[in-house]
Amino acid sequence: MTTTNFTTYVSEQGQDLANLTNEEIYLQLLNYVKKEAAGKTKNTAKRKVYYISAEFLIGKLLSNNLINLGIYKEVKESLAAVGKSIAEVEDVELEPSLGNGGLGRLASCFIDSISSLGINGEGVGLNYHCGLFKQVFRNNQQETEPNYWIENDSWLVPTDISYDVPFKDFILKSRLDRIDVLGYKRDTKNYLNLFDITGIDYGQIQGGIEFDKTNIVRNLTLFLYPDDSNKNGELLRIYQQYFMVSNAAQLLIDEAIERGSNLHDLADYAYVQINDTHPSMVIPELIRLLTEKHGIDFDEAVSIVKNMVGYTNHTILAEALEKWPLDYLNEVVPHLVTIIEKLDALVRAEVAEPAVQIIDEYQRVHMAHMDIHFSTSVNGVAALHTEILKNSELKPFYDLYPAKFNNKTNGITFRRWLEFANQDLADYIKELIGDDYLTDAAKLEKLLAFADDKDVHAKLAEIKHKNKLALKRYLKENKGIELDENSIIDTQIKRFHEYKRQQMNALYVIHKYLEIKRGNLPQRKITVIFGGKAAPAYIIAQDIIHLILSLSELINNDSEVSPYLNVHLVENYNVTVAEHLIPATDISEQISLASKEASGTGNMKFMLNGALTLGTMDGANVEIAELAGQENIYTFGKDSDTIIDLYATGGYVSRDYYEGDQAIKEAVDFIVSEELLARGNAERLGRLHNELIVKDWFMTLIDLKEYIAVKEQMLADYEDQDAWMTKVVKNIAKAGFFSSDRTIEQYNQDIWHSQD
Repeated sequence: MTTTNFTTYVSEQGQDLANLTNEEIYLQLLNYVKKEAAGKTKNTAKRKVYYISAEFLIGKLLSNNLINLGIYKEVKESLAAVGKSIAEVEDVELEPSLGNGGLGRLASCFIDSISSLGINGEGVGLNYHCGLFKQVFRNNQQETEPNYWIENDSWLVPTDISYDVPFKDFILKSRLDRIDVLGYKRDTKNYLNLFDITGIDYGQIQGGIEFDKTNIVRNLTLFLYPDDSNKNGELLRIYQQYFMVSNAAQLLIDEAIERGSNLHDLADYAYVQINDTHPSMVIPELIRLLTEKHGIDFDEAVSIVKNMVGYTNHTILAEALEKWPLDYLNEVVPHLVTIIEKLDALVRAEVAEPAVQIIDEYQRVHMAHMDIHFSTSVNGVAALHTEILKNSELKPFYDLYPAKFNNKTNGITFRRWLEFANQDLADYIKELIGDDYLTDAAKLEKLLAFADDKDVHAKLAEIKHKNKLALKRYLKENKGIELDENSIIDTQIKRFHEYKRQQMNALYVIHKYLEIKRGNLPQRKITVIFGGKAAPAYIIAQDIIHLILSLSELINNDSEVSPYLNVHLVENYNVTVAEHLIPATDISEQISLASKEASGTGNMKFMLNGALTLGTMDGANVEIAELAGQENIYTFGKDSDTIIDLYATGGYVSRDYYEGDQAIKEAVDFIVSEELLARGNAERLGRLHNELIVKDWFMTLIDLKEYIAVKEQMLADYEDQDAWMTKVVKNIAKAGFFSSDRTIEQYNQDIWHSQD
């Protein structure tokens, strides 16, 4: 697949590999991969897919690119031969700070799979210079700093492509940088298109991640998701979103014309996948460009655009379905408001139902409503999620457009999350069943033949222990955390949000701490690990972080308890942390409130890497249970129908659970105990304590007792390692369905129809 091997390439540069520093080797590898990528041809098909997303959490790219070039092991061995470690070289790379959580990680898996399947499709987003933020812990609280990542030598490839993006009071010129997206062992490639401004000014940052949000021409691409708790923050998000989609629309029109489109047939040349509601303004922007710039009649432009857009819904939470005040849009993009009002009028002429209008009675524009009306496809991202959309959250739209609704269960790239992240396990799987699973993940089912093989169980246990030792080294060197590699590793890595129920896990930790204090000692030590960030404006999520950090300080320094229980919250959780945590984990915490987690992809990564799921029947957990077998995962809690009914009737009262069960009351009250108040902030802990008793909007207490019981059963079951490993093998064997290659094949077959 490559023209020159790496050692020869280094020699041709007049360098001796043995004498280079890790930084110099990284730079050589960076340039080598970019040279190999430059020699690859672009994927071609008449219809090109533009996957527009506010986030692309791509992770470090060096090793992923070496794997996709098919030379990772060759390079690793070449380095080892001269006494160099590829792991140390990988540490040199800064992780691109272009996303936050599952949305961005999914988008990254998708563009990898699009390239690996040879589909003509590319990602389009923004080149955020400081990312979301770098998370730091001080005084047991989250603080935020800019997460700089762009260096002079990076994976970004500058282009001379630039567009004028019109706003109400000024025009902003863009610049396009690209990152090559290499398919697995393919001679073709695609791009991740990242638009930026030329006048970015780091001097605007005034402390932490505070900056002047009104100076758009200097701040537009500074941060992902600027704090929108005030009007200036909301307006900046509108500026960002319009800048993203205007550039995307202009790019796709130019490329379509270059490939032969007369624009009346634009839908034959381009398809836009809207990833969540952030890119929704691409619909009116495409209509604007077709009518104002290219002279196409409005009705025809609407018809063209409607036939070239699909919308992926990632949430059931109303707070995440964007609704922008019309006044705000008028302050930023009045030229789009005219079009949005016309689209709203078209809907009103056809449908009288207020629930489906684009502009509501409060003069707010519902972006998801616009997406649904003016698209060919509306998909959810897990089977349960899609059914809830159809039967509950978006039922009026499903009644209107039943044929548009479809499910595309999320997936992950096995090449990163197994082949790279867990190399020993990947090698052992190849030894057992071959390497076909890397291009056809369903082949993992061959592992079922080894489900009861005790030699296989022993080898898997050996690999897991080795991964725990690797995690121990990583956490010690990078996070200052001391990990006991002989403990059960119980991991919950999610962005912090009440519905993801980190507070439930924290209450279990309190329960376990109190039990140990009473002399009820666990059979084996448990290490509970959390990772994730809380949005700066999300106070309760930050309170939960504070609780966990305070518990960590208390428990890890208690000589009676720490031999049996440790708690850690890993600072600045990102893809690199996940690549170390997931292969070492025994218990995968997927404990969202049923009906609220649209899918999840962390659950799939853990499953693939030999952790067993502890979760509610929510999101893709439902499909994990169906595929692996209900007996091979651990589930608890009220089902989604019950939860939806409780919301509808107001039937959940948290105080009833608090007052009605002594164990629950004891755990909740410990939040404001003397022990924690001595280490924590009384305002934060008091607010969280009150929230659980008085409101508890995401029903932590309703499932807490069953969660504790099932978790205790899981810990007991771990002691029968043969039975445990049988479950592990069956999970890995059935993980093939969750390949993003499968997901993308379904998108292309059912929605995009991009064929050579």
